[in-house]
Amino acid sequence: MSHRRGELDESEIRFRPNPRGTRPRTKQRPAHADAVPGMVVAVDRGRYTVLADSGVTLTAMRAREIGRAGVVVGDRVDLVGDVTGSAGSLARIVRVTQRTTALRRSADDVDVIERFIVANADQLVIVTALAEPEPRPRMIDRCLVAAYDAHMEPVLLLTKADLAPSGPFLAQYGALEVPALVTAVRGERIEGLDAVRARLAGRTSVLVGHSGVGKSTLVNALVPAAMRTTSVVNAVTGRGRHTSTSAVALPLPGGGWVIDTPGVRSFGLAHVQPSNLLAAFEDLATAAEACPRGCTHAEDAPDCALDDWVTSGAAGAPAEARLASFRRLLASRAGGDDADSR
Repeated sequence: MSHRRGELDESEIRFRPNPRGTRPRTKQRPAHADAVPGMVVAVDRGRYTVLADSGVTLTAMRAREIGRAGVVVGDRVDLVGDVTGSAGSLARIVRVTQRTTALRRSADDVDVIERFIVANADQLVIVTALAEPEPRPRMIDRCLVAAYDAHMEPVLLLTKADLAPSGPFLAQYGALEVPALVTAVRGERIEGLDAVRARLAGRTSVLVGHSGVGKSTLVNALVPAAMRTTSVVNAVTGRGRHTSTSAVALPLPGGGWVIDTPGVRSFGLAHVQPSNLLAAFEDLATAAEACPRGCTHAEDAPDCALDDWVTSGAAGAPAEARLASFRRLLASRAGGDDADSR
């Protein structure tokens, strides 16, 4: 069909398609009212194992709408998509419920970027061997600081009491009034295991410690179906080999959860504010209200009211030891101590 010069019909007009689609943009997000709630029990390379409240175990991925929000073991989440739990199914995590607690650490004492390890746990169980490998108090101090910062109750769990006595080591922490459990291997039996079970029952507990201290052995005894890999300590270095590569939450037979974490050799605390640590000690926090503004509460802090609190005798006999323990934790948080040192 011919046209006069300058005339076109609609078949000859070309439109450039909209590369962003034709749907209008909106800030509204789906409500997902039918989402299935559950708890993250394991994380592996971008895939999340979630135990739904219905009892079904699901494999899930993060949905785009939750953005860059991290998802860690212990998180309470809401899921949509294929929530049948059948082989090959994949659900989507669309919400992360607000956390009650969050255990965090930084890469070192300079890096202020915090990394979440576990969410919604009640207590941090610091596992250390009394021998083979030797205990490292500075690492324990750092874990205590992390527990206080996360508003979790710390618990000391000393293993291998069959190789060394526990009394002298526990004396270092008496002023902090940290609950302590002691286990020993007697033949095929772990002595003290009943006390550990009683302490963990009905709670969500995180086990943290160096490699080779016996965490996996304890977990296998507490949850026989766990089958966590165990290792021996290197005779040359005195250190254990990493056997757990990621955190995993396991249900305890008597109720509650135990979360096993990989062995650690460092625990950066750059993200922890000294005021958060002080708040964990109610008696010290009250006495520190009389401190001058900007007081660091360190041993060399001028006019620190905590020194007057001790010398006045109003706080009682344990006050000096308690202040010394607090300042030791404060120094550990400030950096300069190698987590592997004693």
